[in-house]
Amino acid sequence: MENYLLDWANLLLRWAHVITATAWIGSSFYFVFLDSSLTPPVDEDLKKQGVSGELWAVHGGGFYHPVKFASKPPHMPAHLHWFYWESYSTWITGFALLTVSYLWNASVYLIDKSRMDWQASTAIAVALSFFVVFWLLYDAICRLFGKGKNGNAVVGAAVAVLVCVASYAACHLFAGRAAFLLVGAMLATAMSANVFFWIIPGQRTVVADIKAGRPVDPVHGVRGKQRSVHNTYFTLPVLFAMLSNHYSFTWSHPQNWLLLILMMFAGAAIRQFFVLRHGYKLGRNRHPMAYALAGVAVIVGVIVWMRPEPATLATHTSATKLIATDAYTTSATGQIGYEPLQKVLEQRCYMCHGAQMQMKNVRLDSAVLVKQHAQSIYQQVVVSKLMPMSNSTGITEAERALVRQWFEAGAKVD
Repeated sequence: MENYLLDWANLLLRWAHVITATAWIGSSFYFVFLDSSLTPPVDEDLKKQGVSGELWAVHGGGFYHPVKFASKPPHMPAHLHWFYWESYSTWITGFALLTVSYLWNASVYLIDKSRMDWQASTAIAVALSFFVVFWLLYDAICRLFGKGKNGNAVVGAAVAVLVCVASYAACHLFAGRAAFLLVGAMLATAMSANVFFWIIPGQRTVVADIKAGRPVDPVHGVRGKQRSVHNTYFTLPVLFAMLSNHYSFTWSHPQNWLLLILMMFAGAAIRQFFVLRHGYKLGRNRHPMAYALAGVAVIVGVIVWMRPEPATLATHTSATKLIATDAYTTSATGQIGYEPLQKVLEQRCYMCHGAQMQMKNVRLDSAVLVKQHAQSIYQQVVVSKLMPMSNSTGITEAERALVRQWFEAGAKVD
């Protein structure tokens, strides 16, 4: 019953998380586009009101005319929409999903004993510390180096180094899939913290000053803009880290930390292209295609670097030798029967898929059920190597090769 309820919680939280994240990212993308596409007002009345930029757009059968005031509007409207619940809801649902999916069963999903053999409580504490420590260091960098002519460039370089260090550490401390997710959640936490601690408080101060007739300090706008820009460049790296969770060839790679860094760099470079392309259309900057090409080149390079080696007879022979040394026997034809396979399943799989527990409603302690799930066993154990989760039961490459030979020989159980 517990697994059934956890599955429902996972599904509903994931659904809510995707919905709120879509709303947050969508509004972020729209306002970056809006800022880059505004043109000086033509109407003299708009100029007198203090409008610094305007945009005419058509959508859904109607015309829209958003304008931006350089400092403050001539009067405060009765209703002012604030963009923050999209951010807060995304973080809340994301953290709840992380708790249900990883922290609840940390010994299975968070810990890879070949990397770090520690208690579940310790692993959880260290994982959560990534969010806090990264935010404190990132925020300190912005405070200390974010001023002056080259402040943004210095901050950008320092934050990039910080992200690389955090990625390397996460991939050496946690199971690969959990490490990628933690890095994405770490960046997303900083994004939401930017909204909570800087952007919204600054905007509230500005609105309060306008209503009270006090001079508006431009520093709030500068700080909010800086953090908003950072959030823009974090977006695509975060999305890759989250989506890679479903593609084991990424986080299971021996140099997964380097792969994660390269793909996040590619995402940031491609995001830069989209940020600048609107300004290029208005003649504000050079064509940003170089950023897109750089991002695509990195992705192509990663694909080439990670390409699997073609299977050879030597590889097959080596795997067979491994099986022999691992005390498993094969028939004279080299085919694997059910008996040696059953020994592997008993030692490595029954813990989660046996009589006492059937995670994901899968049970493997009978020949009939093994035959029924043969394709899934092959896919999860051999192709994606997702199972056992984080290799918590210590399955060997020889045993994976045995499963492969059994399946390729017809998955016989008689």
